[in-house]
Amino acid sequence: MATVAFIGAGPGAADLITVRGARWLAQADVVLADALTDPALRDWAPRARWIDVGKRGFDRATGQEVIHALLLHHAASGACVVRLKGGDPSVFGRLEEELAVVRAAGHEAVVVPGVTAALAAAADAQRPLTRRGRGRSVALTTAMTREHDLGAGRHADTEVFYMAGKQLPGLARQLAAAGWPATTPVAVVSRAGWPDAIHTQHTLALLAQASMLHRGRPTVVLVGVGAEDPSAAAPVPPAAGATALRPAPA
Repeated sequence: MATVAFIGAGPGAADLITVRGARWLAQADVVLADALTDPALRDWAPRARWIDVGKRGFDRATGQEVIHALLLHHAASGACVVRLKGGDPSVFGRLEEELAVVRAAGHEAVVVPGVTAALAAAADAQRPLTRRGRGRSVALTTAMTREHDLGAGRHADTEVFYMAGKQLPGLARQLAAAGWPATTPVAVVSRAGWPDAIHTQHTLALLAQASMLHRGRPTVVLVGVGAEDPSAAAPVPPAAGATALRPAPA
């Protein structure tokens, strides 16, 4: 049986992949690559066949059943298959479904973690996601569910919203309805992890203004304590009972 390696490519430029991920990539016979992985990574797997299986919100997307079929087809031939995912495979990467398919067919699976977009956005904006004494919890949330419903709440001291670029006005309204004050700091980062990343700083009341600046770019939104400018800010009250780093359900 073959080995299928699920590798986190990181959130942007090729050099954000881990050393372990790069080593697996160099061994690959076939690479099934997400849309947001850096094309420069092709040079790191010179003998591999590359297949684009990317998904883009509100745009062309490879069906999940097609991805499953490709994984099984190439693994059945005995190839070393790499499923290259943007960011980290376990964060909004449909890893559970693909692992189940590979394991059910009797193939070995390896998962290599990667840098997720929340961490890259925080680095680009120079906003520590946790703060000593008051920023003790972080929630990772998709702005849009699989049913294309916008969802936002207040689950942690810092909320990080993925795939939020086209939903900023609606996201602002839902956050206000969930109890975030109008003065809550919000950092918006598009193309996190790339040389052309853009970071803008707002209050919740003015978040909708960021829509045009980040239009058409993969966007991450930081809300709450982790979005504060470390050199300036009035503290945001912590979320009641929130104490752990945890992803919120999509």
